[in-house]
Amino acid sequence: MTITAATLAPTTADPTLVLLTVEEAARRLGIGRTTCFGLIASGELESVKVGSLRRIPADALAAYVARLRDATVSSMRDA
Repeated sequence: MTITAATLAPTTADPTLVLLTVEEAARRLGIGRTTCFGLIASGELESVKVGSLRRIPADALAAYVARLRDATVSSMRDA
């Protein structure tokens, strides 16, 4: 099997992107596409509409992870 740039493209992340597709955001978080859509629908993960497209600001991923960490630390303190 020959590996080409097109073959590698879906798994390589461009760190300069400001807005990510749902699939790119899910890949960076290590979750599935459906789970990512669920986080968006529940408001846990910020997203924006660009025309008819749904995009996730790259910094929204860091904010989501920070909230998860804060919740984990808080629950450990309460235990």
